[in-house]
Amino acid sequence: QVQLVESGGGLVQAGGSLRLSCAASGGTFSRYLMGWFRQAPGKEREFVAAVRWGDGSTDYADSAKGRFTISRDNAKNTVYLQMNSLKVEDTAVYYCAARRSIFGDFTVGASYGYWGQGTQVTVSS
Repeated sequence: QVQLVESGGGLVQAGGSLRLSCAASGGTFSRYLMGWFRQAPGKEREFVAAVRWGDGSTDYADSAKGRFTISRDNAKNTVYLQMNSLKVEDTAVYYCAARRSIFGDFTVGASYGYWGQGTQVTVSS
């Protein structure tokens, strides 16, 4: 059974940085695509970034480009989201997700079969 456990959230001032981690277990992830999503209060869940575990290729939402970096550590079975130049509007619960296929629209949350419990990121002004 695939399990995803996020960590690294917290409170940070605008302009600061945080690194989220997602420890994955229970699967063979070389063919998986891993994504980060977020959901702010009163808003729909939105795609943030994705990485293909096999070749490390990445994609980002426009809101994340230039500020966030997604990466994976094969040895540790862990995916990271490095967030720099944080803004108040980045405040949300951040979720790690996994899908077995690298094809199709990876920005759609419903296409992911596995989710972590979420970690809160709060950016103060």
